[in-house]
Amino acid sequence: MIYVYDGSYEGVLSTIFSTFQRGKEAHDMVVESQYQPGLFHEPTFVTTDAAHARRVLKGMEKRCGQEVVRLMYEAFLSEQAGIEMLLYQFVRLAVESPENVLHNFREPCVLKLHQIGRQIHREVHRMHAFVRFQQTNDGLFVAMIAPDYNVLPLLPPHFVARYPAFCWLIYDTRRHYGIYHQQQQVDYITLQTHQHHQLAQALLTASEKDYQQLWKTYFKSVDIPERRNLKLHLQHVPKRYWKYLIEKS
Repeated sequence: MIYVYDGSYEGVLSTIFSTFQRGKEAHDMVVESQYQPGLFHEPTFVTTDAAHARRVLKGMEKRCGQEVVRLMYEAFLSEQAGIEMLLYQFVRLAVESPENVLHNFREPCVLKLHQIGRQIHREVHRMHAFVRFQQTNDGLFVAMIAPDYNVLPLLPPHFVARYPAFCWLIYDTRRHYGIYHQQQQVDYITLQTHQHHQLAQALLTASEKDYQQLWKTYFKSVDIPERRNLKLHLQHVPKRYWKYLIEKS
């Protein structure tokens, strides 16, 4: 039995609900846009239902506590192959077990979920540290990112608290959507073209260019060549994040 869903988090939860409702275990869960019919497949197309998704989360919270809601959502945002089946196995384990399985690391699916959670936390922490805003001519502060995981939905609380008075945009160039903040309100947006990977210099204010040059000069002046430790530096600032940093450009 293969369940086909729309690719959303609510869609995954609706699919998990459907497996219990139908009484048929899932052998796989596939996003509709990636599904390819096979001779021996028995596909079931699941319609996303917010009420069904809430029932799954409410049931899991009752069995495992509030922490499980965050853990499952972060695991889905990892976009790792087979994450839908991992969530399904975890929910099934929690339903069938008489005790709280959230920290039962003897179960492979539980251990894997926590490992993914730690990876997500590291990526969020690095986004907090490495996101660099640039001011454009219209007064908007823009940051382009391309994280390994889809952590953009986890970033607003930090940046809203840190820059509450500014109008800013953080845009994920890999997944082609962003979060736009203005007057304490955050909205998700998508640009009409997917060709944006960095801001053109013509869009930046003159003062922004001056500040960038000032920061590069400062960074270079405090560098001590004799004390460089590139191995340690790469541990704290992996090379894949250098494209965000003004001083590395």
